[in-house]
Amino acid sequence: MQEVNPKETTRAYAYKMWMKAPMPMVTLIKTLDVTRLRRISRKRGLKFNMLMCWCIGRAATQVKELYMLPVGDKLIRYDSIAVNTIVANSQGEVSSCDIPFSEDFSRFNENYLRLTRKVSDTCENHDITDSMVIGTSALAQYDIDGAVGMYSGVFNNPFMIWGAYRRRWFKTTLTISFQFHHTQMDGAHAARFLGKLQDAINSF
Repeated sequence: MQEVNPKETTRAYAYKMWMKAPMPMVTLIKTLDVTRLRRISRKRGLKFNMLMCWCIGRAATQVKELYMLPVGDKLIRYDSIAVNTIVANSQGEVSSCDIPFSEDFSRFNENYLRLTRKVSDTCENHDITDSMVIGTSALAQYDIDGAVGMYSGVFNNPFMIWGAYRRRWFKTTLTISFQFHHTQMDGAHAARFLGKLQDAINSF
């Protein structure tokens, strides 16, 4: 990771316009076809949430804007991507767990299981500070259509939320919300990322 001069990047105008905005976050909502992931999850005994996280990381590596993030008043470029998941811990609360993305699915799955288990047992967050982290929160027991207004004013990381998937005959869908800082990307970049997420799911 390294600080970059915004004027030397494609985000120069966005940096000027949105870094000081009181509410710089934008949210897109999209319904994904996750039929393939649900089938793979059931047949192979793999966690659906883990499969989603891998596909998110896979899609993110194909969008260059997701390697840059406004941090404080600086623009930082990262060399790697991580995906965060919220974990129910042993005290009945929730903790945060960052998982480094790997193109090697088996390695990612091993890291996901190992790190989420550790976070659950210790109730201590696992943070990766040298990767661009995409946050996720799966409210899998609830039927929701999306979530907005998650901006804390501290973390500018992109964030995805989803609830329970919906099964209909031969198709399973999942509605997700994707929040991002406008300095990091424009709506078109975000929409392209969500399209690549669907591609990653389809081609898993």
